Parts: sequence; structure tokens; C-alpha cells
Amino acid sequence: MLGVFADVHAGEGVTSLLLSLNIFLILMAYYVLKPVREALILGEGSAELKSYMSAGQVVLLAFIVPLYSRLVARFVRIRLINLVTVFFVSCLLLFYVLARFHVPLAIVFFLWIGIFNLMVIAQFWSFANDIYTKDQGERLFAIVGFGASLGAVTGSRVADVLIEPVGIYQMMLVGAGVLMAQLAITNYLDRRGPGQVTPATAQGASTAPKTSGSDAFALVFRTRYLLLMALMLMLLNWVNTTGEYILGRIVTDTVSKTVAAGQGTGLSTEQLIGDFYSKYFTYVNIVGLVLQLFVVSRVVKHLGVSKAVVIHPLISLCAYNVLIFIPTLTAVLTAKVAENSTDYSLNNTVRNMLFLPCTYEEKFSAKQAIDSFFVRMGDVLSAGLVFLGTAVFSLQTKQFALVNAVIVLAWLALAWQVGQRYQTLTEERGPKPAAV
Repeated sequence: MLGVFADVHAGEGVTSLLLSLNIFLILMAYYVLKPVREALILGEGSAELKSYMSAGQVVLLAFIVPLYSRLVARFVRIRLINLVTVFFVSCLLLFYVLARFHVPLAIVFFLWIGIFNLMVIAQFWSFANDIYTKDQGERLFAIVGFGASLGAVTGSRVADVLIEPVGIYQMMLVGAGVLMAQLAITNYLDRRGPGQVTPATAQGASTAPKTSGSDAFALVFRTRYLLLMALMLMLLNWVNTTGEYILGRIVTDTVSKTVAAGQGTGLSTEQLIGDFYSKYFTYVNIVGLVLQLFVVSRVVKHLGVSKAVVIHPLISLCAYNVLIFIPTLTAVLTAKVAENSTDYSLNNTVRNMLFLPCTYEEKFSAKQAIDSFFVRMGDVLSAGLVFLGTAVFSLQTKQFALVNAVIVLAWLALAWQVGQRYQTLTEERGPKPAAV
């Protein structure tokens, strides 16, 4: 059955399905919580505040990422994953209690979920990279990524159904429960032992990690391949976040006018915003799910990772060139659905394949720095652009789109270099032993 969607060899199905279920639950939890984030930050704050908060996330990550590197060097793989996941679940329970006492949570929750999203998902893909060989990853990550796409669709639909009748704060408890379920699956995968996953998994489950404990940032800056990836993802997120700002500003204005005109059908501004974003995320994830099922594995198989990595920036370039001439809500929504659905399917799978030829320390420490700090640096650059564009230059939507199109050109150039370096690195390091 799995062979319809990817090239699956005998004995590989169970592990790939368990990994797919694992990331399914992680993304489901995130998308249950994501509309809560939007409702709080846009309801208590504004689209501008949402952009500026990325700077706070970068400051926090500057301290958290080096701490994570020390944890990578100190703990075996499964203990590391357990510690980090339980910490984030505990935070959700604390937020729920604080909400019962009417403590304002918009800023704190926005900062927290931005770090949670990047760190937990990056940690999962580090785990998957450590299990699979390069050949297996290129063939099977499309199936694993399907779990992510399906989890995002399911989570957004759960939020869409529940957020109005139960309220936004109860969604935190739902997210916490889902995260604990995925942690149980991770522990089961790790215990399966040699002969069912890979020799690396057996070693990680029973011995201390053999890493130098070096700082993740130093590792990135001294390795050209990692640095190119870091810069590529930084520009990617700069473009994406600026596009989210454009959409958020239009949505906020539209909802405010709707409520002022008495056409909100009794719902609050926060509920209307949360409802819109639940539907928006659903559109993005349904398209992404279709791409993940029927397109991703075929693109990687026929074009290879080195060419597949440039597809996302090409689509973004087309999207923002359209917005330069048609800066409407429908056009923005269409552009963001096209851009994000590609990001969450093809691009997400390919960018994680890029770590397959890397070392253990690069997969866990460096990947965490790249997927969290450098991605959030893209948010900071976007926040700076929003500030200058609104407070200094009074840019309109089409002008923001023009700036984005220019940034995409630099992103495209970096993506091409990363793809070429991936090929070179694969030849230099060669394959690791295949799974039994």
C-alpha cells in the first residue's frame, strides 16, 4: 500500500508508519494551539505586535540553543527527547492555570509557541535523520512527511470545531494530551532496538552520545554547508513572515469592520479571527496533504534533492509578483495557501533530507540552531521590514510584496548552492551502514 506513495522496501513499513504517526501527533498539537496564538496576539494586541514579538523569540533562542547543545552532549537521545517534550507539556498546563486567573497571556504564549514549534519539530526530524540512512531518508521521508501534513489538517479541523464551543484556553489541554501520546510512540520506537531500526538507534538508546559538546552556533559558522542552510532558511522565513503580516493586517481590518457593523453573529473579535485562521490553516494543509501524498516522492525521485530544494522559492517568486499587481484579500489568501502548502509538504521534506549526510552532532545540535534561531532571525528581519514599512515609509501591500520578491531572489540563489553542496557532501562522506 505504501508503495503507491513512495519507494518502500520490505521491512521498512512499520518504522516509517510509526514515525509518520509520531510527527502526525506533533503537528496536530501545534495546529490545535496555533489558532489560540492568533486569537490572543491579534485580540489583545495587533498584527504589528505579532511581527515585533519575533525579536523576543530570537533573544530567548540565543540562550536556549547553547543549552540544548549541552543537553545533546550530556544525555542519550531518548532522554533528551523526553526531557524537552515534558518541559513543553508542563508549560501548557501552567498557561491553562494562569488563564483561569485571568492573567494576560498573549505575549508570553506567542513567545512560547514560537520556540515550541521549532524546537520540538526540529528534534523529531533529528531523530528521524538518526534512524534512517541517506538512501532510506530520500525514499521514505515523503511518507513520514505525510504524517506531518495529515496532522496539520487534523489539528486545524479539531481547532475549527472546538474553539467556539469550548473556548481558546481549553485547547491548551488538548494540545498537552496529544503531545504526551506522541512521546509514548517515540519511546516505543527507540526501544525497538537493532534489527528493526538502525545500528545508530541501538547505540543511542543504550550508551552516552559520542559528541564533543561544542556550541551549536560555532558548529554552524565553521561548516560552509550548515551556514548556507542557515542563511537559506533565514531568508525563507523572512519572506514567509512578511507575507503573514500582510494577511494578518487585512484580516484584522476586515474583522474589525464586521464587528463594528454588527455582522459578527454574536462572536467576539478573537473568535472571528480564530475562526478565520482555522479555516485558512485547513486550506493550506489540505493542499499540502495532496502534494505530500502524490507529488513529493516523485519530485525527489526524478529531480533529486539538489533540484527539489529550489522549487519553493520559485513558487514564492511567482506568488509575490502576482501580489505586486493584485494586492487584494483573495489574492493574498491564494498566494499564502500556495506558498505555505508547498513549504509544509515538498520543502519541509526536502529541507530535512538535507541533514541525511550529516554527523550526529550536526543533526541534533546544529539542526536545532538552524531550525530555531536562524529561522527566527528571519522573523526579526521581517519585523524590521514591517517597522520601517509602516512607521517610516508607509508601504502599501503591493510594496511589501515587491520587497518580498527581491528577497526571494537571494533565497533562490542560496537554495541552488545548498543543493550543489548536498551532492558534494554525499560523495565526500559516503553512505552510513544500512538498516538491518
